[in-house]
Amino acid sequence: MEKINMPEDFKSCIKFHGHLCPGLAIGYRAAKLGLRKMGVKRAADEELIAIVENDSCAVDAIQFLCSCTFGKGNLYFKDYGKMVFTFADRVSGKSIRLYFQGIKLENNDNIQESERRNVMIKAIMEGKDEDIFTITPLEEFQMPPKAVIYESIRCDICGETAISSRIINTKGQKICKNCFQKYFE
Repeated sequence: MEKINMPEDFKSCIKFHGHLCPGLAIGYRAAKLGLRKMGVKRAADEELIAIVENDSCAVDAIQFLCSCTFGKGNLYFKDYGKMVFTFADRVSGKSIRLYFQGIKLENNDNIQESERRNVMIKAIMEGKDEDIFTITPLEEFQMPPKAVIYESIRCDICGETAISSRIINTKGQKICKNCFQKYFE
């Protein structure tokens, strides 16, 4: 079995995520690289933002290490299916895009399937930044707006509240998206 170097913060990511996997290692490396290249620390509020282009295990490491979350309004998900992570600092205006290039394992055919996962994790954790990621500082980056707190409106059909930006006004009624899809589509 391959011995994997696991810093304490990586062990904490594993605990947060629930298991050790290559995706979590990718997110860990992306988060550490993004923070280091930008010269920032994890977010206290919305000053640091992360834009992720996938919904893989990697995103849990981004959330944990960078303190970028949907609830805080500084984690954005673009469903492009790419292992791309963009970090931006509202204070300095700096931003960076990291594209995971993949891992090329030597003697790939000789690795048993049961060991392949650990070999991949080890390669991700120990590889050079530039061998793992394409690192692109972004000169022109449009910062997303800060999180907005919306009024809650009660749905005239189910009685549950939803944020005002998601309420549909139709036929004189205020209707949540669930009820609209259920009764009007």
